Amino acid sequence: MANGLRVLGTTGPKKAVKAAATTGKSARYYPADDVPRPKHSRAKKQNAPKIRASLTPGTVCILLSGRFRGKRVVCLKALESGLLLVTGPYKINGVPLRRVNPAYVIGTSTKVDVSGVDVSSINDAYFARAASKSADGEDGFFANDAAKAAVVSDQRKADQKKVDAAVLKAVEATPLLKNYLGSNFTLGKHDRPHNMVF
Repeated sequence: MANGLRVLGTTGPKKAVKAAATTGKSARYYPADDVPRPKHSRAKKQNAPKIRASLTPGTVCILLSGRFRGKRVVCLKALESGLLLVTGPYKINGVPLRRVNPAYVIGTSTKVDVSGVDVSSINDAYFARAASKSADGEDGFFANDAAKAAVVSDQRKADQKKVDAAVLKAVEATPLLKNYLGSNFTLGKHDRPHNMVF
């Protein structure tokens, strides 16, 4: 304060250093070596996928796309990737244990008791494809033109039988459910899916 007037904007040396640090002004001291600063990453953090409330374990679902479109399947659980683990059962409608995208699934109000089904060992890694050993070079590429038949491993067959045995018990306990799962979902000319209650 000079002559009763307050002078704004003037500060002492300690306050000036603090002000420079907070306002982003360049400092008067520079380090001798370049200090590497971490670069700002634009990669988004992946949140756990949200599964619709209607798609719970035991829900009978209708597949809308893929090889088995129109089939009714039993949802067993949601995997870490956000995909659903479903089974036909295979004996009823030919749908094996497989992963499906919940965007292409309609959850119905029909439920099956799958509390006795153990699918804890089945995850996304279970469905990973084995690396194919192909011959290198142009000759190897054109030599294998014939399509190879898909081979289902013995472990996959054993798991299918074990899971389906437990699901079939629950299905056969409910009258007409076996026929319901075996029938395909279709729409006729005058059907209005937006008015349907699944």
